[in-house]
Amino acid sequence: MADEPHSVGDILDAIEGLAKKQDEVAVGDVVEALGSRGFGPFLIVMPLIDISPVGSIPGLPTAMAAVIALIAVQMALGRRHLWLPGFVRKRSLASGKVCKAVDKTRGIARFMDRWFHGRLPALTSGPFVRAAAFGVIALACAVPPLELLPLATTAPMLAIAAFGLAITVRDGALMIVAMVLAIAAVGIGIGLLGSR
Repeated sequence: MADEPHSVGDILDAIEGLAKKQDEVAVGDVVEALGSRGFGPFLIVMPLIDISPVGSIPGLPTAMAAVIALIAVQMALGRRHLWLPGFVRKRSLASGKVCKAVDKTRGIARFMDRWFHGRLPALTSGPFVRAAAFGVIALACAVPPLELLPLATTAPMLAIAAFGLAITVRDGALMIVAMVLAIAAVGIGIGLLGSR
């Protein structure tokens, strides 16, 4: 099993390493590469894919939101090991698309790694992680109706990524920011859907 990544750069390096070794990258391969205990990295990877050009594939944001919700439910239940059903683990993307998504998100990753790290770590464990999990579930449920609007899934996915990053780098200050982003994302989603 791989060591748990502690930065976004570590996550992207692991995924890029997979993509360079094989023609397709399956979700199960990513689980193995990132370590089965690391819930946070998956809450970063899925939203970054959605925000990248790959996320414009119809139906992909909703599929990713379903996986994110499954991960968050396990976090809320206090599971220590990430479990995904076989049909999710077998889902894959061509290595070229994966490398393209990684390249597109490198700048964001460098920014995140420079600014977010180990502040107020007590806010990134125990009941705070469970509270974050419930926030992520709510945000994931908001994605399917927002997918009908151009770029509308970006707001909830950014909030989910903030939760994932806060958990991964153990940054409690970012956990607070993620809570605020989640509230803002829900408000934006309601506003967008209400204006249709």
